[in-house]
Amino acid sequence: MKLLVVCALVAVVAAAPQGDQDVQLLKYETDNDGLGTYNFVYEQSDGSKRDEKGELRNAGAEDEFVAMSGSYSWVGPDGETYRVNYIADENGFQPTIEQGPGGAVPSAVVASLLG
Repeated sequence: MKLLVVCALVAVVAAAPQGDQDVQLLKYETDNDGLGTYNFVYEQSDGSKRDEKGELRNAGAEDEFVAMSGSYSWVGPDGETYRVNYIADENGFQPTIEQGPGGAVPSAVVASLLG
């Protein structure tokens, strides 16, 4: 599960715009019951957004885990908005990638997200 969270965070960091831009946090909301169920949302001035929900499954069992679902998006250097919707559960990390009008998602973006 930790690897899954790390992969999601690495993807967000890799998607972050590069440069001297001063990015401001516009929105941040979080709720965590401390037992595995949580949700959070944030939005930044550069157009980056993320929301995620987690739910503890098989509580107390040997195969206990937190299933997650959510999305993150950013504005690429080409001005297009890219969005990744995902589910991470007993079947692994399952992303779907979207791009605003103007063409296909660059293969390097797909490769970085899918490993």
